[in-house]
Amino acid sequence: MSMIFYAFGILLFAAVVLCVEGIYLWWNSYHGPAAKRIEARLRALSAGGNVSAERLSILKKRMLSDSPRMQRWLMNVPRISTLDRWLEQSGSSWSVAQLFGYCALVVLCTVALIPLLPVPMPIILLGAALAGMLPVLHVIRLRQKRLKKMEAQLPDAVDMISRALRAGHAFSGALGMVGEEMKAPIGPEFRTTFEEINYGVALGDAMTNLAMRVPINDLRYFVIAVLIQRESGGNLAEILDTIGTLVRERLKLYDKIRVLSAEGRLSAWILGLLPFATAGMVLIVNPGFMRVLWEDPVGLRMAGGALASMMMGVLWMRKIIRIRV
Repeated sequence: MSMIFYAFGILLFAAVVLCVEGIYLWWNSYHGPAAKRIEARLRALSAGGNVSAERLSILKKRMLSDSPRMQRWLMNVPRISTLDRWLEQSGSSWSVAQLFGYCALVVLCTVALIPLLPVPMPIILLGAALAGMLPVLHVIRLRQKRLKKMEAQLPDAVDMISRALRAGHAFSGALGMVGEEMKAPIGPEFRTTFEEINYGVALGDAMTNLAMRVPINDLRYFVIAVLIQRESGGNLAEILDTIGTLVRERLKLYDKIRVLSAEGRLSAWILGLLPFATAGMVLIVNPGFMRVLWEDPVGLRMAGGALASMMMGVLWMRKIIRIRV
């Protein structure tokens, strides 16, 4: 009972501190002196105060944190720009500070289960560390889904640009048409490139930024073809038609391979999760039956060997069913 009381007290203290910090950050962001100075400058630059909400969201979008202290601390963390880029590519509205906060919250909630589970503390701490990666895995999953959707939309976007060029539009205007006509997520990316060109960014730099924001090989081929055509000349519409056809054929082949390898992927998931699910059920039904795995030295060696064998098997199955197209 004492452990539960202490855990509850720690979590309550953390919740109160985070609540107070959140209220302070909200007030400072909208009513603080810095916010008033920024608002005055924006109104002066907008010649009458007609600042669109979209432009304001763009200015605040890539901040690592709303707190200046946290912003300065995160800027010193190595590879933090890569994590921020992944958040941008996933389409999530989270900032890096929010992602770290969710990871810490999951870890605290897992640690609070220590008095309720008949498992040694090192195992609980290891499980808490693994559970803390769940928000990161969620962001990775969102990123993969968004990139796959953009890859499926890319042939239609390339065809639209090709038709616009044949109709006599400029290349930048064709990018703007794609940004207006195509749905998210690929439409906003092309619209951002179009706006960069309108703001004075060179076409080559804007296309390079597009390739960096969207790490898809087919899109990079499109960017390379556009840049080469601007240097050497040629019929860009025909080149884009060829790229669109190749992308469609590659996606068809990928879908066929994905269907043929579905059984192997399902087997990998079942064989990888079944031992953990069975161990969890046994731990709930008969907790004493599993204690030999961490109380006996032989049990520890058996558990370590089983985990190593499972890891090798999962990696081997993943290598077999993962076919690059």
